[in-house]
Amino acid sequence: MAKSPDWRKIERELEKLSLKDQKKLAASLAQRLRLGRRERKSCDWGKLYGLGKSLWNGEDAQDYVNRVREDRV
Repeated sequence: MAKSPDWRKIERELEKLSLKDQKKLAASLAQRLRLGRRERKSCDWGKLYGLGKSLWNGEDAQDYVNRVREDRV
């Protein structure tokens, strides 16, 4: 993958920083990426309504849960 001129400029500037400052920058970037990931992972719970109804096939919900739990043991 070819690097853009802007990216190369950033790399040259990064090389001028002390190791301590590079670590601070890396930590800051990691924090930004973690926050961005959380924002993207939001879920519209309304879309999940009724999604598992075919699992029960008319079976009582509590009976279904009890049966599934038995299978795990």
